Amino acid sequence: MLKTKTLKELLENPLIAEIAPDAIKNWDLTKEDFYGWTLQELAEKKGWRTQEKSFARLYEAAAGGKYYYKLYSEAECSQEPAKANVNMVYFPSRDKAADDRPWMLLVPGGGFVNVWNITEGWPIAQRYNELGYHVFILTYQVCVEGAAVKAMDDIARTMEIIKLHQTEFHVDPAKYMTCGFSAGGYIVCLWNTEIGYQGRQLLKPQACFPVYPVTSFQMMNKDGWKEKDRLAYAAVGCSMDEACVRCFEIPQHAEGFPPTALFATEEDDLVDPEHSKKLARVLVSNGIPCKIEIGPAGGHGFADGTGMCMEGWQKRAIEWYEQLK
Repeated sequence: MLKTKTLKELLENPLIAEIAPDAIKNWDLTKEDFYGWTLQELAEKKGWRTQEKSFARLYEAAAGGKYYYKLYSEAECSQEPAKANVNMVYFPSRDKAADDRPWMLLVPGGGFVNVWNITEGWPIAQRYNELGYHVFILTYQVCVEGAAVKAMDDIARTMEIIKLHQTEFHVDPAKYMTCGFSAGGYIVCLWNTEIGYQGRQLLKPQACFPVYPVTSFQMMNKDGWKEKDRLAYAAVGCSMDEACVRCFEIPQHAEGFPPTALFATEEDDLVDPEHSKKLARVLVSNGIPCKIEIGPAGGHGFADGTGMCMEGWQKRAIEWYEQLK
């Protein structure tokens, strides 16, 4: 049983050697006490309750053949080292009807310095698989100035690869949805603007599910906050003041959004739920279908929400999207 295995044992399995370093990108888990904890201990002590299913699904995907794809060539990586570990991981659904449904592009969060595949990637993809959707998990460029802007290149390259392998993946490259968490939530929102799919002559997503996303630099442009410019440069490559008046201010550039379902909690002390509320108001005013759920508890990083008030949000998002058709 996987729940009695330690995180160390699971991540050091040669079957997933390619992707294991990206469990939390740019974080050396071997130095953490919980690296030696079993999945059962992780569930009890850290609230990571779905790791057994997600590791089982990760192993299954790895054993099933090609599941891991680097996005850039060695030449490209030599010119821009941040591209070296950018990749996508393919989790196909067992549901045969998934071939006719849109596929999901999944973008975990991590504050533009990490990518939390272990909580916001693999477990979320596993659940979307259960709901009948093929999923591609993106590990994007981080620890580089303008990471969210560079992620637009990463998404565009992901779509090129999916189109190239569409028969192998059993997907229609033109039919897709996006889901992102926190910083990844900002990235999937930015993709809906002029510097995302619109400026690249790519097709619009059929739906977008941002989860506790950053959406507004204006909300973060507070006097006395010394870190505000550092965050803005990390995310979009300019000062906070510039970010507030350019296309990076999502609510002011939301006319190209697809139907969107937003999820957050009132207790989020890292990303104010007003980020989601502000975007929702703009979408509604533009006549764009929008669903928003703000749970009373759970804080930031609730991921799949298991054991919390947000449990089941993925199913509710999918059901809402499907009833729009």
